[in-house]
Amino acid sequence: MKLSYIKTILDADILTGEDSTELDATEIHTACGCDLMSDVLAFVKDQSLLLTGLINPQVIRTAEMMDIVAVCFVRGKTPTQEVIELAKDRGIALITTKLPLYLACGKLYNEGLGGKQSAEAL
Repeated sequence: MKLSYIKTILDADILTGEDSTELDATEIHTACGCDLMSDVLAFVKDQSLLLTGLINPQVIRTAEMMDIVAVCFVRGKTPTQEVIELAKDRGIALITTKLPLYLACGKLYNEGLGGKQSAEAL
C-alpha cells in the first residue's frame, strides 16, 4: 500500500516526506500499532508503518533499527522539531492523524493492510 493512500485513509497530515512523488514511491507492506518499543523490536518487519502515541526520539531510533519506513503519530500528537529532524536525517516519513490508535489501525486493516502476527497468536 502506498503511503499516499495511507495518508488519505487516515486523513493525516505530513510532517516529513512532503514531496508527493516520495509519498507515492513509499510502499508499506505491514503496519504495527504499538507504544511499547520493545514489542516493536520483537514483532515488526521492514517496510512497515508504525502507528504510535509516543513522540520521543526513541521512536525514530527504533524505527531506524527495524527498517520501518514511516511512522504515524495518533491522537493528533506532533513531535518536537528535534524528532522531526531526526526522522528526516534517517529517511523516515512522518505523518500525524487525529484518530486514536485503535481506529487508525482498524481503518488500515479494513483497506487491506495487515500486520505481522506473533507466533503465539497463530
